[in-house]
Amino acid sequence: MAFDIEMIKAVYSKYPERIEAARKAVGRPLTLTEKILYAHLDQGDATQAFDRGVSYVDFKPDRVAMQDATAQMALLQFMQAGRNQVAVPSTVHCDHLIQAEVGANADLSKAKDKNREVYDFLSSVSNKYGIGFWKPGAGIIHQVVLENYAFPGGMMIGTDSHTPNAGGLGMIAIGVGGADACDVMAGLAWELKFPKLIGVKLTGKLSGWTSAKDVILKVAGILTVKGGTGAVVEYFGEGANSLSATGKGTICNMGAEIGATTSIFGYDEKSAAYLKGTDRADIAEMADGIKEHLNGDAEVYAQPEKYFDQVIEINLSELEPHINGPFTPDLAWPLSEFAAAVKENGWPAKLEVGLIGSCTNSSYEDISRAASLAQQAVDKKLLAKSEYTITPGSEQVRFTVDRDGFLDIFDKMGGVVLANACGPCIGQWARHGADKQEKNSIITSFNRNFAKRADGNPNTHAFVASPEIVTALAIAGDLTFNPMKDTLTNENGEQVKLDEPAGLELPSKGFAVEDAGYQAPAEDGSKVEVIVDPKSERLQLLEPFAPWEGSDLAGLKLLIKAKGKCTTDHISMAGPWLRFRGHLDNISNNMLIGAVNAYNDETNKVKNQLNGEYAEVPAVQRQYKLHGVGSIVVGDENYGEGSSREHAAMEPRFLGVRAILVKSFARIHETNLKKQGMLALTFDNPADYELIQEDDSIDIVGLTNFKPGVSLTVILNHADGSKDEIKVNHTYNAGQIEWFKAGSALNLIKAGV
Repeated sequence: MAFDIEMIKAVYSKYPERIEAARKAVGRPLTLTEKILYAHLDQGDATQAFDRGVSYVDFKPDRVAMQDATAQMALLQFMQAGRNQVAVPSTVHCDHLIQAEVGANADLSKAKDKNREVYDFLSSVSNKYGIGFWKPGAGIIHQVVLENYAFPGGMMIGTDSHTPNAGGLGMIAIGVGGADACDVMAGLAWELKFPKLIGVKLTGKLSGWTSAKDVILKVAGILTVKGGTGAVVEYFGEGANSLSATGKGTICNMGAEIGATTSIFGYDEKSAAYLKGTDRADIAEMADGIKEHLNGDAEVYAQPEKYFDQVIEINLSELEPHINGPFTPDLAWPLSEFAAAVKENGWPAKLEVGLIGSCTNSSYEDISRAASLAQQAVDKKLLAKSEYTITPGSEQVRFTVDRDGFLDIFDKMGGVVLANACGPCIGQWARHGADKQEKNSIITSFNRNFAKRADGNPNTHAFVASPEIVTALAIAGDLTFNPMKDTLTNENGEQVKLDEPAGLELPSKGFAVEDAGYQAPAEDGSKVEVIVDPKSERLQLLEPFAPWEGSDLAGLKLLIKAKGKCTTDHISMAGPWLRFRGHLDNISNNMLIGAVNAYNDETNKVKNQLNGEYAEVPAVQRQYKLHGVGSIVVGDENYGEGSSREHAAMEPRFLGVRAILVKSFARIHETNLKKQGMLALTFDNPADYELIQEDDSIDIVGLTNFKPGVSLTVILNHADGSKDEIKVNHTYNAGQIEWFKAGSALNLIKAGV
């Protein structure tokens, strides 16, 4: 569980020289993001690196973190890389496969039994290759990372889209696919297009019902789910310095919902306090020694419009609590306007369930503030009208809040404590009655609220708010309740009002834990055997993808033209499908089953051009693969937004889809497609999306001259004999084109290229 102090010393030792060199090279002051990225450059000069949104740059991250659902495929790939041990500190966290149903102990016990094969695989492969292993029940990856591994000025990649949580401690932490993690663990550089920069200036100070969560809910409303695409969001100002480190983590965590590459805060007294409170005083002391390099230059923050591509200013003293949703995390409502919105839109006002916790809001501060409201409910004789669940972020947090009496308070209010795991937030929720698909409302302190995500019910209206607001509304059982001004009727028939929540950033008696759930790897893993049963339904060793045949692609069948939002949840659903994350063939049976077919407005029903019949998407694609026919998927804007899951790229590749052609891509998904040897293409003219017809046979021309910056041509051969030729673009650089030619990035690693 050691936080690699020597590695951190090495990182800090290069900061002064590297940052001064960068400042001289570009001839101007630097943002914090630029400082950290330049300090982690693998090669190249600062002038090229700082070409925002244009140049791909190689970086050397300091560490890798993987959650259990994505770690399976990442480590199955790493096993093919020919390495004896990971090249950078790496960890696996068992948090995604634990299904919430009745309560922490029973759910955890059931998960250990149900997922034993996967846990044994992850434990043994971690043991063999020098990877730290966090057992099921230890906690959610991002909270555990914040408590143990995040450090100011560091750079980490993680196989989960909410990896940016570590930005709360001043770390550039970026969500990636497993293939990227495999590269870094193999000792290779990691490539990223140098991001644009969005500056968020925070003034004033939070008070009353408003919390750090409301900052990102407000920002999401401003930027929308794609407004941060290709950018890093850097927070600064006196307001930023007033926020707790875990509050900053909440903001950075949910930055994934605006499409941001990552989000970050500078190092300050709150950062130092959290490091000291989590037994990392030596890191705080080291960070103090280079503090000026762990913040943007003063000139940048004095005139941010000169140095950021976009600047947003939020006065925390004036900020209202927000509630976002339903069905999208960027539909932002100030609390004072929310009740009217519920009524005007006909959303179910009765609140069925309130859920707090998750990787976004499960800190000691979050739970203590929610507990202060739960205590009021008990003291003021208010019975909670809604179901209420609490998901601690880590065993350390759970143990500490239990010691301090908060779990008892929740119990008296009628709350149910779930396992230290993702649970309902990622669809691991055996919600009773969800199969009836009744129209209902829930509110959570999670980060995502896409349709069907939490419970599989498309009619569940999911809203996102702070733990405090979630708790207050759960007590009321009514979405139209405004705790800032409304009263409730208690058991005695009296009108009572909830007081403002109160809590502590850090426990006054310090954190405590009996068993954090960490397993250190074997010192010598050469004798550790990793066994995968060839008959397993959960795990499957990988076979290399075939290299490009060296010619243009002709006669591709249109598999589906996806209409509207098509997230990675639509492409490769989570929930019950998580059990197949280590078995590419089995999980491919969920490929694109959530995408809406533009020709019939139905999901999982597409035309098989071989026989003219309609069938499920995976079944049709398997028929194409059986007959040696390639295919293409067409999509809309921001295709592949959401989770980092690379299965959304590997499944089409495995089943024989050759290209994905869309109006625009979400960053992580586009990279994942490239890594797997797929063609990720965008319409030069987005209106050409309308030219695609259901019976089209499609050619992709220009691949024999595939070069960076050179467009390709797509020929649409329509069933009536007519044709359309359209121009399509790509963002492949020379190295990525080699991935395509080799069949995948992993094929190049194995070849030693």
